[in-house]
Amino acid sequence: MIVLLAGAALVAIVSVAAPLAALAALHHIYFDRGDLPDLGPLTRFEFPTIGHIYDTNSQPLIELAREHRQITQYGDIPPIVRDAILAAEDRRFFSHNGVDYLSVPRVLTKVRVGALIGRIATGGRHDNTSGRAIFPQGGSTITQQLVRGDFLQRQTARENSYQLRNVGLAPRALSSVIGARNVNMVLRKREEMRLSLWLEAQMRERFGSKRRAKEEIFARYASFVYMSNGQYGFAQAAEYYFGRPLSTFTADDADKAAVLAGIAKSPREYAPTATDTAPILRRRNQILTLMAGDGFISGEQMAQAKRRPLAAVIGPAPGPFQSSAVVEHVLDELTAAHPELGVDDLLSGRIQVYSTVDARVQRIASDALERGLQRYEQRHAGARGVVQGSVVVLKNGDGSILAESGGRQVYQGRATTYSDFNRVRKSLRQPGSAMKPIVYLAAFRHGDFTLETLVPDEPISVPNGGQATPKWISNYDGRFKGLIPIREALAESRNAVAIWITSQIGIDAVLRTSRTLGVRTPLQRYATTALGASEMSLLELATAYRTIASGLLAQPHVIQRIVRGSDGAIDAAEQRSAPTAIGDAAALSLIQEGLRGVVRIPTGTAHALDAAGFPIAVMGKTGTTNEFRDALFVGSTYGLDGITVAVRIGFDDNRSLGAKETGGRVAMPVFRDLMLGVYRDGIAGPVPPFPDQMEARITRYLQGTAPAVVVDAARPVVAPGARAVVASPAESVWLLQHATVLGVKKVPDEKH
Repeated sequence: MIVLLAGAALVAIVSVAAPLAALAALHHIYFDRGDLPDLGPLTRFEFPTIGHIYDTNSQPLIELAREHRQITQYGDIPPIVRDAILAAEDRRFFSHNGVDYLSVPRVLTKVRVGALIGRIATGGRHDNTSGRAIFPQGGSTITQQLVRGDFLQRQTARENSYQLRNVGLAPRALSSVIGARNVNMVLRKREEMRLSLWLEAQMRERFGSKRRAKEEIFARYASFVYMSNGQYGFAQAAEYYFGRPLSTFTADDADKAAVLAGIAKSPREYAPTATDTAPILRRRNQILTLMAGDGFISGEQMAQAKRRPLAAVIGPAPGPFQSSAVVEHVLDELTAAHPELGVDDLLSGRIQVYSTVDARVQRIASDALERGLQRYEQRHAGARGVVQGSVVVLKNGDGSILAESGGRQVYQGRATTYSDFNRVRKSLRQPGSAMKPIVYLAAFRHGDFTLETLVPDEPISVPNGGQATPKWISNYDGRFKGLIPIREALAESRNAVAIWITSQIGIDAVLRTSRTLGVRTPLQRYATTALGASEMSLLELATAYRTIASGLLAQPHVIQRIVRGSDGAIDAAEQRSAPTAIGDAAALSLIQEGLRGVVRIPTGTAHALDAAGFPIAVMGKTGTTNEFRDALFVGSTYGLDGITVAVRIGFDDNRSLGAKETGGRVAMPVFRDLMLGVYRDGIAGPVPPFPDQMEARITRYLQGTAPAVVVDAARPVVAPGARAVVASPAESVWLLQHATVLGVKKVPDEKH
């Protein structure tokens, strides 16, 4: 009796409250226009799309997006696809005003009456989490689906909660009858209808007619809808699943159009990549039947399309070549140089970034690095897959980055991504002997040294921290050669000479020169910094050599321009200082010639590059750090039109590469392969020649006809009055005329 009385009371309450609630709902839907969302982004078609990083030739390097979407205009959607969408989702789309009232009876027939009666009878307030909803999904027009996805995402995501999401007396009272979950759904549906009517009215006003407004809404729906596997919109789905642009679909593709149109209802169940194909086939055939029933296709076309098996999923086409280090560098430079923009702008497709990278050079660089690592692994099987490397390629003229590989493509069994560590920019390691050209340039700038100056290659010590016993410096070959020309000392990478020169000019001169060349990491004021004991990034080292090769200091950069929607392009060069000449042309010419000699002189550490199989004139220097932990090579072609390449190979845990695994053996072959690939294909243009007089001086040295050097007992100079050891008769005549000569001795080869 108590239950019957309670039920009767509840029915009485509902009979009174229901009409009032219905009136309130109607008023909200048709007359309430308060608290409306911003319509601007939707009317401007500003959906999140795909951000691209392009190379210098406008070829895509990578696509970045939270929602992979292509914006599609109505006219770009083929009729067969439009018809499939209308048949599947909203056949009266072009006639209603946002809500299809003729579909209401069909929707009401799907109300789970038994569940509703049971809920009213029990008066239960709380939902059973395993129970079914009273009101069915579906019945929404295309406009309703669009506003639900664009404006009501949060409300839709929360409506399945068994907690009431709407405050107020009416929702609370209704939830006591039908449950919070069903109230959430009803109120969301009410808001969906209100916004749909409002949206259609606004679009008619904006575009001037109902037909134009409908076409624009349809295009936004076709671009917005989720199509599974991270793909949004029909155009993106067509390429992802079938490997074809949507615009190529014709009437013969009715089966594929029906498959695409079916995905929106349940992306997980109906996407072509679903494991169970039976629901996909069933849904496709249902839509084909609807298309025939609506007159979009003939019965024969329907039957023919139904007989076709499900089209094989092509899957995403292989993406354009990617470099994770380039992407990482672009994202960092974007946020640092353009604080008004952000990574979100790129991930949402609001901006497109055009980089300085050349995809062809990038591919050559990455492949050369992989081959170099494989060659090393053939000698050290235990290093397979774990030895690391990095490469960067710069244009000499402006410091732009043509290629950047911050690590091997697969490391420890996982393909690298742009969130991984970039060893070009963020790994601070010792440069080893690759530091010595900076020391020699500092000496040439000092004014008392030339390439022919004799310098002592002999035992020398440096302070050893706080210890009383000094540290003695040795050469790689364990020998000392006595007085030798600077040209030879640089070519053979004599450690003792580099330390001696540093003692003459002071370590501060070396540090100042490093900053002049673009090294920004503070270097230690130790004598051994001259041998590469202070750490710097590979990009800084490459920048120093690039500055030597060109005579211009330029900020290394990877962004060329940024295109921001309809606002046009932002020239990234405007955010950077222009390249500036560093001066000291005479000193630069000397170090350029000295680095060219590292390659041309037979005893030079890079003489392997002076071969018929490598017809490219380069200057460069090897580098090997203590205990063979890192192997480096940095080299350039000449002048503003040349390029600079820096290579480093080593282990992340700083273990040794192994005895005799030097920069010349490990890193230089990568440099060689890269340069050959770039210049063989003409990507960097013709090889810039070195000045004739520079090559001639090196040739005279190699032939033993270079002018002899005058040596003072205290320090190397070329000056009258010096004590000297000379070689050629011509130099003897000069000395007899200009110097006090203690003795002249002719040696047979006229070279020493």
